[in-house]
Amino acid sequence: MPKGGWQEFSSAESLQRPTGPTAAPTPKAQQMVRVQPTRGGRGGKTVTVIRGLELDAAGFKTLLKKLKGRIGSGGTAKDGLVELQGDQVDVVLELLSQEGYRPKRAGG
Repeated sequence: MPKGGWQEFSSAESLQRPTGPTAAPTPKAQQMVRVQPTRGGRGGKTVTVIRGLELDAAGFKTLLKKLKGRIGSGGTAKDGLVELQGDQVDVVLELLSQEGYRPKRAGG
């Protein structure tokens, strides 16, 4: 007894992947960017964490370079977060505002 609705992958149309609409990147002013000082898991050292940036790898790299140059200390970008050494929240909020983001202070 044949099963209904079965098709083999023999036509070119059935082998193509579906192409959906690509989502446009969120404008800078609409991104929910949070800046927070934290000490958890870092041996008592304070770092400033920036969350909510919707950037590609190159965008993270350029923004990190600007931030590190402005504050004069080290930092890293990993897993969609930017971490900067020290309590730099006020300086980061000012710089992100100049870049067109609408950052908010989070946490303590």
